[in-house]
Amino acid sequence: MAARNVLDRAPAPALVAVGAVSVQLGAAVATRLFDRVGPVGAVTLRLGFAAAVLLVVVRPGPAVLRGAGRRRADLAVVAAFGLLLAGMNLLFYSSIARIPLGVAVTVEFVGPLAVTLAGSRRRLDLVWALLAATGVFLLAGSGLVSGRLLDPVGVGMALGAGTCWAGYIVLSAQTGRRFPGSSGLALAMVVGAAATVPAGLATAGARLVEPAILAMGFGVAVLSSALPYSLDLAALRRLTPRAFGILMSMDPALAALVGFAVLGQRLSPTELAALVLVAAANAGSSAADARAGPIPGRPAARGVRPRAGGDAGGRTGTRRSA
Repeated sequence: MAARNVLDRAPAPALVAVGAVSVQLGAAVATRLFDRVGPVGAVTLRLGFAAAVLLVVVRPGPAVLRGAGRRRADLAVVAAFGLLLAGMNLLFYSSIARIPLGVAVTVEFVGPLAVTLAGSRRRLDLVWALLAATGVFLLAGSGLVSGRLLDPVGVGMALGAGTCWAGYIVLSAQTGRRFPGSSGLALAMVVGAAATVPAGLATAGARLVEPAILAMGFGVAVLSSALPYSLDLAALRRLTPRAFGILMSMDPALAALVGFAVLGQRLSPTELAALVLVAAANAGSSAADARAGPIPGRPAARGVRPRAGGDAGGRTGTRRSA
């Protein structure tokens, strides 16, 4: 109750900002695990602990699976959602093992931005698409200016994570319509965690269950999933979708700051310019999208309810905190 009162009194934009910093800190801490268990092992720990926490909090009983009118199609959607969660996190963690955190988050943002722009016939959206494309082009060619070439495999993995993020937005909405509350997300997280266990054990072996590694893995799950999820939900009770989407555009900049402060990663002026362009494209698209309202036949996307930090329930999310 005390924690709820604190969240209710805190300014909503501050909650979104703290949630965004928490996500990036979780990613930074995860990189410390890479030398011991690799990106795959880190994802296994993150999803495993996140699934355990969700199961305790949400407690989706057998009745959820046997719900009235539950069809095989519903279970197929939640299973696909879980596999997409696993793929998204595997690709993202593999990318930050090769390229700076700020660059990876900037490139990954192209996925949800593409969902926001998909099917739009507004001329202004062409401007946002061009801004984002210019940003990605600058990142791809930044080495020609700075002399530091980005790992093309890392960039490709970040793009792959962004593609998964776009699918995540669509499937989270589908899951939220088919399962009550956050039960769909909890089930999807279990599927995602189970899918990564064989690869995690194959790459990390017994190191996965060392006490120090387990403690770090739990910390990553809290920073990357539980804390931002709670903060986003509290913020959304008082923020408009437009405001939330614009605030979410801070993520690339905050990722760059966390990468610099925690990991000692410096971005070149060209990379920083690219980050600004992609963030501006997302902010502009979110503002325009919220003013215009949803486009028929298009999934809800960044800044448009249903949403919030990966919640696949009544509000499904676009922050990649699941």
